[in-house]
Amino acid sequence: MTTHPTLPHVQPTDVGLCPERTQRLMDVLRREVGSGRLPGAVAMIARRGQIALFEAVGQQDPATGTPMQTDSIFRIYSMTKPVVSVAVMMLVERGQLLLSDPVSRWLPEFANQQVATASGLEPVQQAATVQDLLRHTAGLTYEFLGDSPVQRQYDQVMIASRERTNAEFSETLAALPLQFQPRSVWAYSRATDVLGRLVEVVSGQGLGAFMQTEIFGPLGMVDTGFAVPPAQQHRIAEPFAHDPDGGVPMKVLEPREVPAMEGGGGGLMSTAMDYTRFLQCLRNRGELNGVRLLGPHTVDFMTADHLGSIPADGTLLPPGHGFGLGFAVRTHLGMSPVPGSVGLYYWGGIAGTTFFIDPALDMYAMLMIQAPNQRDYYRPLFRNLVYAALL
Repeated sequence: MTTHPTLPHVQPTDVGLCPERTQRLMDVLRREVGSGRLPGAVAMIARRGQIALFEAVGQQDPATGTPMQTDSIFRIYSMTKPVVSVAVMMLVERGQLLLSDPVSRWLPEFANQQVATASGLEPVQQAATVQDLLRHTAGLTYEFLGDSPVQRQYDQVMIASRERTNAEFSETLAALPLQFQPRSVWAYSRATDVLGRLVEVVSGQGLGAFMQTEIFGPLGMVDTGFAVPPAQQHRIAEPFAHDPDGGVPMKVLEPREVPAMEGGGGGLMSTAMDYTRFLQCLRNRGELNGVRLLGPHTVDFMTADHLGSIPADGTLLPPGHGFGLGFAVRTHLGMSPVPGSVGLYYWGGIAGTTFFIDPALDMYAMLMIQAPNQRDYYRPLFRNLVYAALL
């Protein structure tokens, strides 16, 4: 087994963080665990390429009382998207596809798509491109974000099923109408699942195999994949069986089953340290420990705003933000209800995991939790506490 160099750990003061305020972040998480609202968490803050906080709190599995560990394995859901977006850009850098390619060039099932409107189906005015998939402007949607006729059709065909292969998923989705005209609106969607299939067609490998060979192996992400092998299943972090706020518990993915669909939009399991290695590679603009995944200018390009004047549908993209190729990107210092520098980029997963990278402050941070219905509380709470710790 290849051993990979560990990332350097330092004291908070060594990288311009207040030790008391850094510790206060953990105290707040302990308070949340004590209140019975959060099962457990792993928190990480790195600055100037060095880890200043890496701690676990609470329980890995509230049903058994197993304590949370720093190497507990989490369902990271949509934090899969940045990884798949990097895979796509690696293929772009190798000259194997263009961002301006119509999706249908690689996935012919997406040719001749139609858009659902109040007055019936209309032809697509401009075909969606690979860039549209990466920035969520391809006209697709997510079935759980609303109750439109298109979203109901996604539900009817059980588009979330993990029992289809990526190829079967792509065929099923392509047969449904679009919710929007491509490039008319930013709408969070199943686009990155389509990118997962695109990677397979362009590379000639399964998505999981490509990412293992090209990303996880080279970066030393030893515990990241679409299922957790039996020998590591004792490390899986679990949510509460009953929602602490009295809501309906969200059904979470079963990490012990190997799915037919390797979902590029949300299928990965990972650990805090594995994903920290991925974030450190992005912080280094595409390189980690001598392994280069992407050129520095490609990372800059991915983390720039690609929406411009294209409006956002819904409330997922906060004020003062645009979207790049796989990440939300901060465009204004104010406006948003959470702190962060212009140029900050981030994303999170529906079970509560979240990360951000702030290049202006040379800082990145991540919170790993499995608390699906509380995610909209814990994400801004974590962000506020991290920025409060800066000296």
